[in-house]
Amino acid sequence: MLKSKTLDDISARIGEAIAHSPARDIEKNVRALLTGAFSRLDLVSREEFEVQAQVLLRTREKLEAIEARVAELEARMAAPCAK
Repeated sequence: MLKSKTLDDISARIGEAIAHSPARDIEKNVRALLTGAFSRLDLVSREEFEVQAQVLLRTREKLEAIEARVAELEARMAAPCAK
């Protein structure tokens, strides 16, 4: 079995070879192309999505509490009329 140092050495050499090859330039160009395309789209970050999901959850909880309170008040108002 290969030792960890040998694997690290091979990995480093492959990384160096890729860094000095046309593949590195292609990667940069593709990354720039995708970044430009994504910037034109109406996207939000995962962080902003999570924040908005939490805001929506709190809003739903408040709405449910208000609906329960309104139902309770309507029941109180209807009770004296029924007598």
